[in-house]
Amino acid sequence: MGAIQRNNFRFVPEYSVINQNGAVHVYQDGEFKEELTFTFEGKYPNQAKIESIVDDYCEQYDI
Repeated sequence: MGAIQRNNFRFVPEYSVINQNGAVHVYQDGEFKEELTFTFEGKYPNQAKIESIVDDYCEQYDI
């Protein structure tokens, strides 16, 4: 899973299969803004779930 670019924001997903959790790191103009955490089941998180997290963040902050 690669980074997602929206305007001047970059969303970088990372996850741990062992711990069954992950995070999307939010950067604006290359500067770290915050970490959005999530949990998942299986071998890896669903790409649609990560895109939904990014979409929700963008809607919340009108990006």
